[in-house]
Amino acid sequence: MPSFRSRGFEIYYETHGTGGIPIVWIVGVGATCQGWLVLQVPELSESRQNVVFDPRGAGRSGDPGGPFTTRDLAEDVRALLDELSIERAHVIGSFLGGLVAQELALEHSDRVQSLVLVGSYARADGKRKMLLGLWKRMAEVGMPREIWLGTRLCWTLSEQTLEQSELIDAMMRFQLDTEPPMEEQVIARQVEACLGHDTLEQLPAIQTPTLVVTGENDILTPPHLSRQLAQGIPDSELVLMAGAGHLAMAEIAPRFNRLVERFISAHE
Repeated sequence: MPSFRSRGFEIYYETHGTGGIPIVWIVGVGATCQGWLVLQVPELSESRQNVVFDPRGAGRSGDPGGPFTTRDLAEDVRALLDELSIERAHVIGSFLGGLVAQELALEHSDRVQSLVLVGSYARADGKRKMLLGLWKRMAEVGMPREIWLGTRLCWTLSEQTLEQSELIDAMMRFQLDTEPPMEEQVIARQVEACLGHDTLEQLPAIQTPTLVVTGENDILTPPHLSRQLAQGIPDSELVLMAGAGHLAMAEIAPRFNRLVERFISAHE
């Protein structure tokens, strides 16, 4: 499996498909690249190269230890682009991944062809700060993985999806059996990076074509946070997706994939 050493630690990555300007997918808190490989990459890699990777400390990537910021994580993505000799990429990030994508567009705009921010924000409000603080504490005290995953699904899925018990059981099994376990201290550091992220005053400097996506029923990062992003980034496009919570890319994957394909094709 491919990996490379950057800034003192290994970064695991995979590439799928060929041709076109590549898509680089950035995951959220507590996730690995496996999440994108189920519903997004198989379809979108039919027309172009797709790149997924495990963030530092997650999955099969190394853990350099110590705290990090969303800007540090953006530099990891830049290093990945350098490793693969990718001059420019369509960058898609969900939650923490969206925060990292913002920093990448601010610090390395020449490397970002277009930007898709899913369930993201520019500055955490009071409720997000309280919730993320609780998540950090859960990680620090070693909350059992099943409880952590169940709590995360309660916050990220719509009420309609949560009524589908067989689907929820399958999602729990997938994450418990497929995604490599992540050390609690890494999740705590990821949450700390989310808490420290603040690009609100810098948003007007993002000149990259940007699509801001949020589930209409997202309670983790409600639509008002996406509206704030879209209002701050010049000429950005905001799409509220009906019938979805925070995990729109999983709950309504066909619609989400068509939206992404339409947007990036328009910005080749």
